[in-house]
Amino acid sequence: MKAVVKQEFFSRSGKFLDAKCRFIHQIKKGSYPTQKNITQISLLFLNLRLIVTSTTSIIRLDDKTFVPYISETRIRESVLALAERMNEDLKGKRPLFLVVLNGAFLFAADLLRDVRIECELSFVKLASYHGTSSSGTMKQLIGLNEDLNGRTVVIVEDIVDTGFTMETLVGLLKEKHAAEIRIATLLFKPHAYTRTIPIDYIGLEIPDAFIVGYGLDYNGLGRNLKDIWVISKD
Repeated sequence: MKAVVKQEFFSRSGKFLDAKCRFIHQIKKGSYPTQKNITQISLLFLNLRLIVTSTTSIIRLDDKTFVPYISETRIRESVLALAERMNEDLKGKRPLFLVVLNGAFLFAADLLRDVRIECELSFVKLASYHGTSSSGTMKQLIGLNEDLNGRTVVIVEDIVDTGFTMETLVGLLKEKHAAEIRIATLLFKPHAYTRTIPIDYIGLEIPDAFIVGYGLDYNGLGRNLKDIWVISKD
């Protein structure tokens, strides 16, 4: 490790061990840790892992090269913040979370683990991408089978750029007489967005660049990456 990386590693190691000791001491005293305590120690551990694995600087998928962009830790923090907002906003509404496949599956899995209100889950698969650019066409592959009449529906997307997918999906939900439609996305490209539909829950705003990882792919590759990577211009 380089000196700076080594210093950061030892700093974060100390914080993690301190938190771990407090955690164990709390249990021995017969006091159960709070959700905040558990989240804190989890994030410290992720930070530590990020330092250990930070020597990887590029990956290659098919004919494209990608460099690190958004860390697993930052993703986790954003997802947790969104879940906490939803726990307050949607309390008592028993929302249906409608997950857009394939890209949003990892985001939805992590998000729903932190959503503590009563809710339901369903899926829709729409395709408008091939390679690194949007085709501007939409093909519905899996239809909506639930009765949405009078329901609160939360669309869960991995990324919103032009808004074409959202416009199509919101139109389908209105036809099914949903009472309230909200949109949640991990990533949002404000400069690429061309529609007027409001996005209710945004994890992170990013520039108009092509990214992979955490459910996002390039020609089917990269969905399993824990971090998010951006295409290299070199």
